[in-house]
Amino acid sequence: MAFEQPVLETRNLSIHFGGHKAVNDVSCQFHRGTLTTIVGPNGAGKTTWFNLLSGQLRASHGKVLLHGEDLTSMSASARADKGLGRAFQLTNLFPGLSALENVRLAVASQHHTGHVFWQVSARRRDIADRAYELLQTVSLAHRADNLVANLPHGDQRKLEVALLLALEPEVFMFDEPTAGMSVDEVPVILELIAEIKARKDKVVLLVEHKMDVVRSLSDRIVVLHNGELVADGEPAEVIASPVVQEAYLGATQGEAS
Repeated sequence: MAFEQPVLETRNLSIHFGGHKAVNDVSCQFHRGTLTTIVGPNGAGKTTWFNLLSGQLRASHGKVLLHGEDLTSMSASARADKGLGRAFQLTNLFPGLSALENVRLAVASQHHTGHVFWQVSARRRDIADRAYELLQTVSLAHRADNLVANLPHGDQRKLEVALLLALEPEVFMFDEPTAGMSVDEVPVILELIAEIKARKDKVVLLVEHKMDVVRSLSDRIVVLHNGELVADGEPAEVIASPVVQEAYLGATQGEAS
């Protein structure tokens, strides 16, 4: 599927820590309606590249563009306002608030309610209803009043996805969304990601190690190795590539299939 202009693009994006090139000269385009999975061995630069995209790290060289606008010098919060939404490998929540309060704050931030959030008003009810609906979406309605600090790790991951949904970004970035989840919890998150992809109006980026997840969700796979882009294409083609077999899977073709 071809588009005249990508939604998100990196041009020669690099970050160096002393003599170590954690991400080196990576250029890539991402289009609406596609889910791209970024894979590679530990230390390949996947999460570092995500950090450069979302603004947690400042690039040594290169650019990050959204609809052609240069975001490279913008902060993470400014990029979020532009439509880049990030779910972290480690949860990024308010542990002293309940699950529902966390989501209410995220919903309120999108409706620019600010100080009126705590006032008794129709808007407050709308926000509460939307927050509860999002908890239902991630199968956490029964945990609405639980403090985040008391939630199991898997529930915290699901809650972070609810917060990301509340922000209604144009680009969804998931960094190992199923990490630390039980076998029973994983399908909820994967179904949510599949639903976002199916809407065809978003860009979805996924960092994931589990090849069964990669195969089931991906329209495209990008492979990083030693901070460099070594493969980019359709899943079957990329997974079968000898370069990927050696650099990422570390296995024979039979073992990787």
